[in-house]
This record gives sequence, structure tokens and C-alpha cells, in this order.
Amino acid sequence: MTVRETIRRETANLTASERKIANAVLADYPFGALQTIQELAERTGVSAPSITRFVSKIGFAGYQEFQRQLIGELKEGSRSPLDLKATAKLGDGDFVADYAHRAAVLLGDMAGSVSQEQFDRIVRLLSDPARTIFLLGGRISDSIARLFSQHLRQIRPRIYHLPPNQEDWPDHVLSMRKQDVVFLFDFRRYQPDLARLAERIAAMRHPTIVLVTDKWMSPVARHADHVVALPIENDTAWDTAICAVAFVEALIVKVSEADWPATRGRIETWDTLRLLPPTMKSGDSNDS
Repeated sequence: MTVRETIRRETANLTASERKIANAVLADYPFGALQTIQELAERTGVSAPSITRFVSKIGFAGYQEFQRQLIGELKEGSRSPLDLKATAKLGDGDFVADYAHRAAVLLGDMAGSVSQEQFDRIVRLLSDPARTIFLLGGRISDSIARLFSQHLRQIRPRIYHLPPNQEDWPDHVLSMRKQDVVFLFDFRRYQPDLARLAERIAAMRHPTIVLVTDKWMSPVARHADHVVALPIENDTAWDTAICAVAFVEALIVKVSEADWPATRGRIETWDTLRLLPPTMKSGDSNDS
């Protein structure tokens, strides 16, 4: 369990002062607690002894152990397939069945990590026709962003998948408004360019930023309004995207149903334009 998950589990048991500390840590997680105890005390207006009691209440022997756990999570966020291979547990037996079983377990974990309330809030954002939706992912996860954008375009207008070339980003950023949504995907071995993009659009354009990441938290989380942390470990050298794809598919279903008559009409028109070739007039020729 990450420090973030531990804090949220203990929220109901915290005093008012301890909740201030918890909010400060979670608001800039995990970087908000990677400072001296005196600096955190000054930032939160809570005494250093209160911070010591807080970390003890959530299960740590002291502030140093608390910070070591956070630093460990940062290291986990940068592990490569080479690192993961050293701890891989899948054998060579009935590999497909074993892999499918682990995938099913991860999907069950995903159901517990995304609350219905959080899911519904994101659906409402994506369903609001007054909002333009911009999507982008990392080197690998951008394929999920592209999948999502392709489906959303059939459901509603004003969906934009940002191009991979950063030189083309300013044109999209300049068109972002406060009521719009920027939907980002970033999993471990996080991409610095996505964090820089999120920082700039949060400061300059103020849209709602939704981040889909893992439990170690992409740096984009520092600038996101909604963070969805999904399971990605499956005990092989390669993290899995199965939960991210399932989450996206669930969103597609509910966004399409938010205004089904409009969705149906758009898909019918879309299919007419996509499937029917232009009619050639009599006498037309392909000759130049």
C-alpha cells in the first residue's frame, strides 16, 4: 500500500491538524513531504510534534521512515522492464491461463481503486457538450489516448487528440478554455514533457486536467484536478495496460449513454459519410 492509500484509509481517524498535514501531502504528492519536518510544519501551520504524531498514526516509526517510503515510491515509478524482469514471477507452464487469471485479478483491483463517485464526475465532464476535450498520452500510453479519442469523436464533437510533435502543441493550447478538459495518460517511466505541458496549461489556460496514471503517481498529478490511479503490475518484465483500456471502455459506454439520442444520430450520420462512396455522375471519367 502506498503512503497516499494509507493516508486516505486513515482520513476518518485524523484530527483537524492532522487533516491539514494529510491535505498538504496529498496536494503535492509525493513531493509535498520530501522536505524537512520544519519546512512542512511552516507550510501547514502545524507544529513539528503534530507531524510526528501524524506519521505515527498512519503506521510509520518516524518522519525519516515516512520519507524513505515516499522515496521508495519515486524509485518504483522509474523502474524499467530490465528492473521488472529481475522480480518476474510468471513461469513457463500454462502461461496464457495464468496471465489471464492475473489480468482478472487486476481488473478486480481496478474496481476497488476507482470509486463510482469519481467515475461519475469524469463522465459528466466528458459528456458536457459545452466542453472541448483534448487528449494525449506518453510514448506507449498515447495509443490508449488515441483509442479513446477515436471513440469519443463518434459520440460527440470537439474532441482533439494532440499530435506527437511538441511544436504543434501551442496551437491546441491557445484554443483551450477554462471550461475545457485535458485528459492525459502517463504511466511509470513518466514523460517529463507531459508534466511540463500540464504545468503550463494549468497556469496559463486553467482547464480541468484529468490524469490516468499508476499508484506511484506521474508528476502530472501535481497539476491535475482528477487523478485516477490504476493497477499496472502483473509480475512480468512488462507493465500491463489492461486496466487503462478497461477504464477507457467503461467511460466510452457511459459517455455515449449520457445523451443517447444525440449519440445515435451522430453515429448514424458518421456511418453514412464513412461507408457510402461519392456517386459518380454519368459520363464522369477517371482520365485526367
